[in-house]
Parts: sequence; C-alpha cells; structure tokens
Amino acid sequence: MRINIAFFIGISCPWLVFSAKPKEGGKFEQYHTQFTTGSSPLKLDDASYERLTAIPRDYSIAVLLTALEARFGCQLCRDFQPEWDVVGKSWIRGDRRGETRLLLGTLDFAEGKGTFQKLMLQTAPVLMLFPPTTGPEAKSDAQAIRYDFTMGSQSAEQVHDWVIRHLPSGTKPPIYRPVNYVRLITITTAILGLVSFFSVASPYIIPVIQNRNLWAAISLITILLFTSGHMFNHIRKVPYVSGDGKGGISYFAGGFSNQFGMETQIVAAMYGTLSFATIALALKVPRMTDPKKQQVAVFIWGAVVFGMYSFLLSVFR
Repeated sequence: MRINIAFFIGISCPWLVFSAKPKEGGKFEQYHTQFTTGSSPLKLDDASYERLTAIPRDYSIAVLLTALEARFGCQLCRDFQPEWDVVGKSWIRGDRRGETRLLLGTLDFAEGKGTFQKLMLQTAPVLMLFPPTTGPEAKSDAQAIRYDFTMGSQSAEQVHDWVIRHLPSGTKPPIYRPVNYVRLITITTAILGLVSFFSVASPYIIPVIQNRNLWAAISLITILLFTSGHMFNHIRKVPYVSGDGKGGISYFAGGFSNQFGMETQIVAAMYGTLSFATIALALKVPRMTDPKKQQVAVFIWGAVVFGMYSFLLSVFR
C-alpha cells in the first residue's frame, strides 16, 4: 500500500508543477517579449485585451481602440495610426529591457467587437492607459485614463508626452522618427534644380529684378490698392454693388464707414489716373524739347488732374 501511494505521488508531482498557474509577473515578460520582437504595438483581440487589462497587474498598458477598415469610414483612425506606430517603435527601441513596465497595444474593431460593446464605445479612436494595481508604483484608482481626441488627429510627440506624464518618474525613451528618404531626395532635387535654373537664367532675371521702374510700378499699384479700401472689403465682406431703391444700381455707399466693392475699384482708378498725370507733369513734360508740344502736354495733363479731382470731390462731397 505504501508503494502504491509513493508511486501515485511520484507521477502526480510533475503534473501539479506543470499545471500550476503562472505568476502575474510572467504575463508581462511574455507580452513584452512579443512587443519587443515586433515592429509596432501589440495586435490584440478580445481575449488578449481582457487578459492584459485584468486586475491585478504590476505593469501599465496603453491600448488604442480603433477601426481601420475602410468600411467603417474612420478617417481619424487611419490618420492617427502611423503616429501610434511611431510611438510603439520608439518605445521598442528605447526600452528593450522593459524597465518602464509599459506595454502598447492596438485593438481593431474587427478583432474586438465584444470589447467595444462592453465599453459602449460609439466613436473611435479611443486611447486608454491602464495603470498598475500592484507593486511599488500601484495606483489607488484602477480605472483607465482616457486620451482626448477632440482636437483631431494628434502627433506622436503629443501622445508620448501624455503617456509619460502618467508613468512613474524615471528615464523614458524619446521619440525616434524614421528618416523619410523620399522627402529628403525630393527636397535635394528641388534645391539643385532651383540653383541650376537661377544659374542659367540669372543674366535675364537680375536686370528685371534690379529695374527701378518695375519696383516703382509695383509699389504704386500696392499703395493704390490698399488706400482705396481693398482690405476693408475683405475684412467686412462688403457687397460688390447695391440697389438704389429706384430700380437702379448704386456704386457708392452712403456715409463714411461703408463702401462697396465696385466703389473701391473706381476710387483706385481715379487715384491711379491722378498719380499718372502728376508723374507725367513732373517727369515727362520737362523733358520735351519742343516748346509747343510741351505747352499742349501741360494743358492736357493739367485738365486731366483738374477734371479727375473735381469728379473725386463731387463723389465724396
């Protein structure tokens, strides 16, 4: 009888040892190994989500609940996913040993419908951080901390800062963004193309840029445009013209604080005519060698100034 009992105990002990439930710490090591051997946050389903977020836990886990398939129409999910992958890759690169005891995971709606229903989520994406409930860094409140996506898609740096704010003090891995070689080559090619273009075209472009008459014309047009009320029209969103109440069209607004879009163009044309006439009298007329032509030009441009200024005063009397 003693031999049978000893035999039974001998064959039962190995079974009891192998069937014993693993310690809680082994769960973190198991998933951290999967996390660091991958190139992005852990891909979760309902079962793995329940296991990782179950109490007790001696680690933190940040889970992104998203809906990436096109049939769900979540553009914000697709826009944020690359940034979330950057956070995951940065954490994998900077925390190989798991010193921060943080896991990052992604639960897609296609793989976690039960979790979405359990949490009664109507929108996505949702980012939740579950703090540890046991150990030296345990939190008294085991409720998940939720990230706010009300401002639209967030950058990896913003999410990274939010995560480390809710982790214990200590060294945290920084964000590592991969080098965008396509963008680098594109910018380099564009710069070289611009340098080559200006090297070839500089004999033709530089004289135009250094032309004083060109800059004088640009300055004059700009001055006329803004002194006639162009910015006022854009700020106040004024109408182009308005009816006069008699079946006609009114081009000028009454009062000193109102104006129409057409009024601005008419005033700019009057100012331009006055400016051109003044410039002609000051610069062109004195250079004429024929006294008779010079006298006729003085009368013509003087009449233009007199008539246009009289019209300007009659409009704004």
